[in-house]
Amino acid sequence: MGDYDTDTGKSRQALERRVADLTAELEAANRQLESFTYSVSHDLRAPLRAIGGFTDMLIRGGGVRCDAESRDLLERVALNVGRMSALIDDLLEYSRLGRAGLSPAPFSLENLAREVTGDLCERYRRSQVRIAPLVRVVGDRAMMRQALAHLIGNALKFSARRDSAVVEIGQTELDGEVVFYVRDNGAGFDMRYAERLFGLFQRMHRSDEFEGTGVGLAVVRQAIGRHGGRVWAEAAIEEGATFYFTLPLAGGQD
Repeated sequence: MGDYDTDTGKSRQALERRVADLTAELEAANRQLESFTYSVSHDLRAPLRAIGGFTDMLIRGGGVRCDAESRDLLERVALNVGRMSALIDDLLEYSRLGRAGLSPAPFSLENLAREVTGDLCERYRRSQVRIAPLVRVVGDRAMMRQALAHLIGNALKFSARRDSAVVEIGQTELDGEVVFYVRDNGAGFDMRYAERLFGLFQRMHRSDEFEGTGVGLAVVRQAIGRHGGRVWAEAAIEEGATFYFTLPLAGGQD
């Protein structure tokens, strides 16, 4: 019996060491990926700016007369330069988020949601946003602002075509845990593909339907994960989507 216990203990220790080694390897690989992403994205900025500048000069005239077909092609180049610039910005955001230090402190998630909504609603004036009372949380306020901007921005974007676009931001309790959510009545998505939703460059809709780079929800997952929280989603096609997330709670009121 003693030998069995000893062998079991050794096996458990070996397994724990292996898990620790694999975790360290994964963290190192993630750091390398973030560094590579930052370097590539940063180096792409200068040539992309040059392409955009020259294209703009040609469209505006610049001493060269363009026929209708040439102008159409140049405008397509300019459009794709804009898309590429947005993608680079999002990749740099994703990379910085993984490298940034956390400065956790108690703050009002409700107030933060109102700030973010106020900024975004300038673009979506027809949309109605309802923000319920939210408990205070502990976290890096700047980092969570990025995450909320993506969650609320997506909700506004995917519901904007509705006659009555409504976005709800609130909290509920699941299995004794406070869970926050951002809900919309927009395009939704097929839950068969929900597992890939938070990966880099994963999109549930074509780019000609809704603009976007496929990086925003990866930023959300990274930001919330760094706080020790979880994020997941529920949706149905043309019936809206709800994104749930958890964060450490502070308690109390503002």
